[in-house]
Amino acid sequence: MRTIVQALRELTARGVSCHVMHGNRDFLLGRRFCEETGAALLSDGTTIELNGQRVLLMHGDTLCTDDHAYQRLRRIVRNPLVQGVLRRLSLQQRRALAVKMRAGSRAHIGNMERAQPYIMDVNEQAVLRTFRQHRSDCLVHGHTHRPAVHHINVDGVVKTRIVLGDWYEQGSVLRWNSCGFELVTLRRG
Repeated sequence: MRTIVQALRELTARGVSCHVMHGNRDFLLGRRFCEETGAALLSDGTTIELNGQRVLLMHGDTLCTDDHAYQRLRRIVRNPLVQGVLRRLSLQQRRALAVKMRAGSRAHIGNMERAQPYIMDVNEQAVLRTFRQHRSDCLVHGHTHRPAVHHINVDGVVKTRIVLGDWYEQGSVLRWNSCGFELVTLRRG
């Protein structure tokens, strides 16, 4: 973790704007992390303007409404009381808990991908509701780690949903400028 903090500090010290959004396992990142790295923490569901388009940035886990077990766990770990207890654990205790949670997560994903793979992806109705609620032109998210660009008809208007990949398997980056966007898969190693 120290290596990541230092790398982000070096990046922001060069004047590069860096924004971070909570993911599955880093939900305790907060003020101290931002002070140490110079990064700014984005709320899940942040809307920005990019070249005339309203772009909604999300982690993406709240779109996976069919995964009831994950949604239950998310409600628990995002509870401020639970987070307060977790912050009071020693680093060694938090690491041990993280190892157990990762193992449980891998087992859950493996079971779901064999039995009901659709549960591990976004729910189409949740995506439509999100586009309507935020009145966005484009939605960018991760969580499912299935990098792709989807074009979706929302009330007669075609919207774009961009899914970013993970950093364990392939890595991906979204490049966006005045000419448009490009979802790029990064080579490993």
